[in-house]
Amino acid sequence: MAAAVQLRLCGVFLIFLFCLVGLCQSLFSRGDAYKRQLSVELNPGSRPALTDGDLLHVRAVGNNDTLHFLFCSLGAPTLLLVHTSSSNSTVTVDWLQFLARNTSGTLKVEPESSILYSTAVVFSRLWEYNDVNDTAHPTSELFPPYELQNFTWSHLNLSGSSALLCGVAATFVNGTLCFQLSVFASEGRGQSLPHLLHSANSSQLSWWLDGVLPQATRSRFLLELQAVGGAYPLSRVDVHRSIDDEFTPSIFKVSQWVSSMNGSSEVLGFVQWKPVAYRQSNPALENATPCRHTEPQRQSGEAVAAASGLIRAFYSEPQTFGLNMSFGLAGDPFYNSTKFLGWTMLVGVGSPPVDSFSPMVLAIMAVGLGTPMILLLVGGLWVCIRKMTVDSTIAYEPIN
Repeated sequence: MAAAVQLRLCGVFLIFLFCLVGLCQSLFSRGDAYKRQLSVELNPGSRPALTDGDLLHVRAVGNNDTLHFLFCSLGAPTLLLVHTSSSNSTVTVDWLQFLARNTSGTLKVEPESSILYSTAVVFSRLWEYNDVNDTAHPTSELFPPYELQNFTWSHLNLSGSSALLCGVAATFVNGTLCFQLSVFASEGRGQSLPHLLHSANSSQLSWWLDGVLPQATRSRFLLELQAVGGAYPLSRVDVHRSIDDEFTPSIFKVSQWVSSMNGSSEVLGFVQWKPVAYRQSNPALENATPCRHTEPQRQSGEAVAAASGLIRAFYSEPQTFGLNMSFGLAGDPFYNSTKFLGWTMLVGVGSPPVDSFSPMVLAIMAVGLGTPMILLLVGGLWVCIRKMTVDSTIAYEPIN
């Protein structure tokens, strides 16, 4: 009986040991090894340089496909993402018609038959409201919007596969509104909070408002976003919860504005964000502020096309959904406290990146859970072996 127990304990111990070794191997091999080759071109095919806005083209070539990221400041800032099944697909622009902004088809991704999916995000308006009662609900005291298509935008400042765009409005008093686009060749994580996990199939777009004098001492802001697509635009927001806040302290949710085919679970494209913004240019936990989104609502494609030069140039019949992102909750400091507000999101194709525990946390969990198990198993083995040794040395006297 003791021998059978001993064998069972040995088997359990070996299984646990193999699982622990497998976990350690996964820690060192963790990560997506898929890479893309990036190339960056500003105003492709345009000579001389443009004066009314810029068009950035980042081409991300995979093994048998290509992602085309197009970021445009002609009108409202717009990011267009086109996924093709060809590693040789290209972008062509009819600049004379493109700048006129009244004809569709002036920007093409060729061959057009290789296009698998496309989506665009337009930053159309910035709203400011006076939160007199500190409720963080913009139901009253809403000031006229800042129309981003009317901003004066600087030329794109390029740094590798990143681009910085800043603009001012006639209605602004000091300060700037800026966007920074970053495209990635492989999987990684943002260097600053909220430390979003990105893949080779996504880009990161950060937005911030810096130094603008508010129109009221209790001002808060909303950002209006428009998602544009063909047959399957971004139409719903899924909210996923997690027990892990290692990379974004105190934030246990991630929101994903997704596109799917006829409401299926398969995601074609996405905009992903953590529901948090920051009130300082160097984001930290102490200057974090929550943000909330409205449910996506169908919008007029023509109105969005009129605001963005890129939308009309690429889409002939744009399908559009819009939502507002509001920053701050009741009781949070107002914009006037720091005169800074920043927020970050990802735009990509396929399934959004899924956050997981880091190797360090997994190692701590393995040690924390594994050590008691090992001690328990070793102790059980020792007791069984000791019992068998004692039993084998007992001598019985013969019965007369």
